[in-house]
Amino acid sequence: MELPVLTRLKRELTDLKHELTFKLPKELETARAHGDLSENAEYEAAKNRQDFVRSRIAQLEGRLRELSMYNISSIPNDVVAYGSRVTVEDDSGQAISYEIVFPEEVDAAKGQISLSSPIGRALISKTVGDEVVVQTPSGKRSYQIIELVTLPQLQAARSGEH
Repeated sequence: MELPVLTRLKRELTDLKHELTFKLPKELETARAHGDLSENAEYEAAKNRQDFVRSRIAQLEGRLRELSMYNISSIPNDVVAYGSRVTVEDDSGQAISYEIVFPEEVDAAKGQISLSSPIGRALISKTVGDEVVVQTPSGKRSYQIIELVTLPQLQAARSGEH
């Protein structure tokens, strides 16, 4: 099974390749038809967009190569890893829940944090009962993991519902 982030990145890559191959050449041709290229804002904007699209395509291709090494079946089912839902309790006794995702998927409003964020890095490979210390802008904070549901457990629960 493919990671959801791969599907989204592949779609973006396809859209950008289409734009680079079909849309931008037409925009450049239209801008060239307006005459003097040295003072042609449309031409300059299209060239800048073309450079950006080429750069983003290279970035996406590299990231897709990296992410394609991840296999959902190899994600551990007993420690915090990609896709885990983890609830931690801070020093004050307040419980906070997070879903651990790749940087491209982060949505703070949904409680998603990147596995490369400070708290994400601290939680990776930990389990219920473990305590982690995270350096925050306001100083060090301690969190204890009080609940963990891993991606394999979530998938097993979903397949059991069907």
